[in-house]
Amino acid sequence: MYRQIEALGVEVAVITHDSLELLQRFRLAHAITYTLLRDAESRHIKAYGILNTQYEPGSRGYGVPHPGLLLIDTDGIVRMKFAEPGHRKRPDFAEVIAGVKAWVEAPH
Repeated sequence: MYRQIEALGVEVAVITHDSLELLQRFRLAHAITYTLLRDAESRHIKAYGILNTQYEPGSRGYGVPHPGLLLIDTDGIVRMKFAEPGHRKRPDFAEVIAGVKAWVEAPH
């Protein structure tokens, strides 16, 4: 889906609290070309309201974000949020593409 989003002129990035080593292995294993960002303390994850609260502080999973996508403009303002409460369900790709396209085509 990231290629479709980038074709609309929107840059794609992933944010996670995973280690740099894990991000590097993932990038190589899947030939990732988009930006992977590490949020070790989950500060941005919390600020964007996507922290998965099913994990307690100090647990192995604490800091994990809910799966989803944010459309953030160049001023850092969240313009759209597609998020799900659990890791087994992902946002509908067609809905995401339609939302991004509508935002891109709207006058700002």
